[in-house]
Amino acid sequence: MTETEIQKIVEKQRKFFSSGATLNMDVRLKAIGRLKACIKKYESQISEALKKDLGKSESESYMCEIGLTLSEISYMQKHARGFAGEKTVRTPLAQFCSHSFTKSSPYGVALIMSPWNYPFLLTMEPLVDALTAGNTVVLKPSAYSPYTSALIAKLIEECFDERYVAVISGGREENQYLLREHFDYIFFTGSKSVGREVMRQASAYLTPVTLELGGKSPCIVDRTANLKLAAKRIVFGKFLNCGQTCVAPDYVYCDPVIKDELIAEIRGQIRKQFGEEPLKNKDYGKIINQKHFERIRALIDPSKVVVGGRMDADSLRIEPTVLDAVTFDDAVMQEEIFGPVLPVLTYESLDAAVRKINSMEHPLALYLFTRSKGAARMVTAKCGFGGGCINDTIIHLATSEMGFGGFGESGMGSYHGKEGFDTFSHKKSIVDKKLWMDLPMRYQPYRKLYDQMIRMFLR
Repeated sequence: MTETEIQKIVEKQRKFFSSGATLNMDVRLKAIGRLKACIKKYESQISEALKKDLGKSESESYMCEIGLTLSEISYMQKHARGFAGEKTVRTPLAQFCSHSFTKSSPYGVALIMSPWNYPFLLTMEPLVDALTAGNTVVLKPSAYSPYTSALIAKLIEECFDERYVAVISGGREENQYLLREHFDYIFFTGSKSVGREVMRQASAYLTPVTLELGGKSPCIVDRTANLKLAAKRIVFGKFLNCGQTCVAPDYVYCDPVIKDELIAEIRGQIRKQFGEEPLKNKDYGKIINQKHFERIRALIDPSKVVVGGRMDADSLRIEPTVLDAVTFDDAVMQEEIFGPVLPVLTYESLDAAVRKINSMEHPLALYLFTRSKGAARMVTAKCGFGGGCINDTIIHLATSEMGFGGFGESGMGSYHGKEGFDTFSHKKSIVDKKLWMDLPMRYQPYRKLYDQMIRMFLR
C-alpha cells in the first residue's frame, strides 16, 4: 500500500471520529458484537491460518488465541457501560457547592501494530479494547505471519467500513509510512528495537504509546518447591507455541540442591507432553521462519545440551531443549531466546538471585515456584517485572480482570479488561460548579480574614 493510500485512510477515520459516530455506547457494543460473530464464523479458517504460520494445533489456537479474544469481547459486553460512565469523586471543602467527576473519552484514531507470534490474539484483543473505548482503529498485522494477517484483513473488511477499522498489509515500508502519520494513540507489540523506533516516531506529535515488548523472564525454583508440578508447568509455559511467547520462562534459576532432580522432572515432562520424538508430534509448533530458526540454533551450545537438541531445518522445528551448566556469560543469556531452549542456572541464595535479576533489564514476566509464603512475598516485592505467577507460568495474562503489560525495558502501559478500556481512553477531570454561591476569598484584593480561611481549608 502506498503512503498516499494510507494517508487517505487516516483522514477518513479522523473525519468519521470527528462526526461523533463512535461516542454512542450502543454503536461500540454493536461493533464488538459483529466482530465476535465474525470470529465464530471464521473459527476453523483462523485455526488453519495459525497452523500454516506457526504449526499450532487447533486446540492450542483456540486456547491461546481465539478463545481468549472471545472472552475479552464477552467481558467488555458485560462491563463496558460501567467503565464508560461518569465517576463521581469527592469534592474538597474549598470547592463547596460543586460536583466533581471523571469522564472517559476516546483518544480518536488509534494505530495497533501487532506481532507474528500470537498474530490473531495480539491484533484482536487490543482492537476490542480500542473499539469499546470509542476509537477508530488502523491495524497493522505482521508480515511474518502472512496467512493469519490475510485472514484478519478479510474478517475486518467484512465487519467494518474502513472509516471505522482498516487493515494495512505489508512490511517495513508500510510500517514507516504509518509511523509518519499523526495518530492519537499508538499500541505496539513486538521487539525492543522496533519499540524504540515507534516511540521515537511518536514523539514528533507527542502521541501517547503503549509498548508491549519482552525480555528474559526468569523462572525461580527454590528448594521448597513441588518439583514434579513445577516441571509440568514450566514445560507447558516454556514450550507453548514452540517457545515463541513473550512471557515464556526464558531461563530457570534454581537452588543447586534441587537442580538435578528438577532437570530429571523436566526431562520426564517433555517426554510426557510431547512424546519420545517431539519433531514428529503433529501438535508441536514450528519456528516462524528461517531467520529465527538460525538465530535460535546459534544459541544452543551442544556441549551443554542435557535434553533434546535435535532439529529439522526443512520443517523449521527444534525439539524442546534444556541446557545445563549455563552461566550469565553464555550466548544464550545475552538475548531473549524466543524459542524452545531452556537454560538452567543456579543461585547461591534467594537474596542473591533477586539482586542478580534486578541488575538486569526488567523482564516482562517473573515466575516463582516455592512453598514458602515468605519467599513469595520477598521476591514479588523486591523484583522489578511486568507480571507473573507463583507456582505457575503464563496464566496471569489469560484474564480480563487484571491488566497485562511491561515495566521498564519490557514495555510501558497495559491492557485487558478495564485496563484496556482505560489505555485507549483519556480520563477527563471535571468540576461542575453551582451558580448560587461564590466564595469571595479567592479573588483579589486579598484580605487577612480570607487568608486565614484559605489556610483552614487547605491545610
